[in-house]
Amino acid sequence: MINLPNSPTTDVFVSKMKEEGLPELFIENFKYYYQQLVSGESGLIPEKEIQAVDSLPDAETFSQRYFEVGETVLPKTAVIKLNGGLGTSMGLQQAKSLLPVKDEITFLDIIAKQVESHDLPLVLMNSFSTDQDTLDKLAPYQHLGSKNIPLRFLQHKQPKVRQDDFQPAIWDENPNLEWCPPGHGDIYTALITSGTLSALLEKGYEYAFVSNVDNLGAVIDISILGYFADKQIPFMMEVADRTPMDKKGGHLAMQQDGQLILRESAQCPDEDINSFQDINKHKYFNTNNLWLHLPSLMNVMESNGSKLGLPMIRNSKTVDPRNKKSTAVYQIETAMGSAIGVFKGAQAVRVPRTRFAPVKTTNDLLVVRSDAYALTNDFRLVQAESGKKLQVSLDSDYYKLVSDFNGRFPHGVPSITNCESLKISGDIAFGKNVTCNGNVELINHSGAQVMIPDGTILEGKVEF
Repeated sequence: MINLPNSPTTDVFVSKMKEEGLPELFIENFKYYYQQLVSGESGLIPEKEIQAVDSLPDAETFSQRYFEVGETVLPKTAVIKLNGGLGTSMGLQQAKSLLPVKDEITFLDIIAKQVESHDLPLVLMNSFSTDQDTLDKLAPYQHLGSKNIPLRFLQHKQPKVRQDDFQPAIWDENPNLEWCPPGHGDIYTALITSGTLSALLEKGYEYAFVSNVDNLGAVIDISILGYFADKQIPFMMEVADRTPMDKKGGHLAMQQDGQLILRESAQCPDEDINSFQDINKHKYFNTNNLWLHLPSLMNVMESNGSKLGLPMIRNSKTVDPRNKKSTAVYQIETAMGSAIGVFKGAQAVRVPRTRFAPVKTTNDLLVVRSDAYALTNDFRLVQAESGKKLQVSLDSDYYKLVSDFNGRFPHGVPSITNCESLKISGDIAFGKNVTCNGNVELINHSGAQVMIPDGTILEGKVEF
């Protein structure tokens, strides 16, 4: 137990959460993790306790039979998208999914059109911060509610915990900042408390494909669905090959009894960090594209008192994320992918990197807005040249925020289909029809903004 002046209890948290009308089941889950936080449980997974996963079924080799099975069970399948993020790291003040990707077409527009093409129900897990903006945006898509399945359910919120005394954080300047989401592992509890899981089962849905709303590569793959259904798997994770740029992210591993688990960097002891980052040993990372067998999920939740017991993640922040001098807090979180360690018989399948195309930064945004990606007639965003990975590095002082990014590309981003890397240092804006070829590095030493003229072809290193 951590030595504190006064032993903390959950009473004050429970009172605060009840005042907000949070469901009892979620409050009990918070108490479960809060006690772990206070007791100092590390959640560490030493290298000696796990085995590397050497090989997996490969979705790129699935036979036509799996496609046929997938077509058969497609009418019993729902699409669930995690839509809780505000995109604050890019300076956004509304749902990240409302960000235009191609012209004025947003993440949400693309997703709505995708599910429409397959005639599937779309269910969004919104946060208390993204809910209204999202509902307003989707109002014209009347078909989304035609199957009598809730269009969205809400991710819960919980109090931030002060690091000094483990009491609820207080921030009078903006009381909303006293609350935080509990991580996307909350999806399982929220599916229960919202009644969404019961509604899906009552309407005959047996399968769900779950992914992040900002991962434009995460589309329904009928062959993967067919494999999942044919093998009667309760829970399946899509993983991709780790590369050097993925070495600090979580990886797939196996317990001594053969149970697959997900090990995040926060769960790795310091002495094992070299093994953790060895991409030749631990070959696969979690794309956060998951497949759920809904009856199995309900059975597991019911048998565990609606607590999956996912590993706790202790996220260290300040109560106002924009004010590093504000009160230091912990946000107690869980990851939905870690449920792979809960379901007996859970499996993972290797998928191509094209199914993992998240937009986390304006570097990513430049790539998907460019001619390197095309939007197909069935609203899939595909690479113009398959397998090509462009390295983009934009000066964070001038391009990190979407508003600043847009201001420096008023006529759209440059053509990069023949570009291998693009690095920009300093304040540089772009005119119309600019093209980048090969490896391009732009450096502005002048201290004043430089404008690249219309029609310029950029190659190699250019200094201003």
